[in-house]
Amino acid sequence: MFKFCSLFSGSTGNSLFVETENSKILVDAGESAKKIVSALSLIGIEVTDIDAILVTHEHIDHVKSLGTLSKKYNIPVYANENTWNAMPEQQTKILEENQKKFSANKEFEIKDLTFQPFSIPHDAADPCGFNILHKKNKISIATDLGHVTSEIFDKLSKSSFVLLESNYDPDILKYSKYPYQLKQRIAGPDGHLSNYNSGDLVSKLMKTGLSSVMLGHLSKENNFPELAYKTVVEEIISNHHDLLWKRLQFIAFGACQFKNIRVLFMRHDT
Repeated sequence: MFKFCSLFSGSTGNSLFVETENSKILVDAGESAKKIVSALSLIGIEVTDIDAILVTHEHIDHVKSLGTLSKKYNIPVYANENTWNAMPEQQTKILEENQKKFSANKEFEIKDLTFQPFSIPHDAADPCGFNILHKKNKISIATDLGHVTSEIFDKLSKSSFVLLESNYDPDILKYSKYPYQLKQRIAGPDGHLSNYNSGDLVSKLMKTGLSSVMLGHLSKENNFPELAYKTVVEEIISNHHDLLWKRLQFIAFGACQFKNIRVLFMRHDT
């Protein structure tokens, strides 16, 4: 058994759930503790059964209730050293014995899961994505990407499933009410991936064995699911995968269970 669920994914809050026969892991805690506990209960999971929380980076939409969840339910938290140093308000709430550290590009294990953190370009202290390995399956989490480097592509290659950022549509962002500096930050090299960037990456990853993709971290103001899906598909087709894209499974948001890479999903996002 290997399950993945996007509890929350977007510019206002992010929290992901991974489960095997022996492990129950959260990646990020960017919504209120109440909302995360409720979302877990909707998929039949008690928060008291969570083995660990992994942190991609310290921005509030990824760590909003991190300290509260860890303190209340005695959950270990894994983050790299620079990220720990960048979130003192969260760190002070977490018992010292529950403050676990990892390093980029050095894999570590929690029960029957192997985690491979890798560095990503984003305006945070030391942000990372994750490859998650269980038996012969490899899945990946890659959001908050300003741009895709060759190193990131190599890390994501041969993943059967990727939760990939598809944050904004360039035209919507251009004419939005956002201040100019914020627009520049979002579209900059340490900001977020556009729908077009996401589609280009998906089309390339398909050649390495990608069979399922979940488009995540969509901006509420500068994107919407139907547009993200349409743009990504068009990018795949434009890269001469017009026959292959129909074999790629898209999940806008939800949960999926990997069994011969067959995907089951339920909607749980706001």
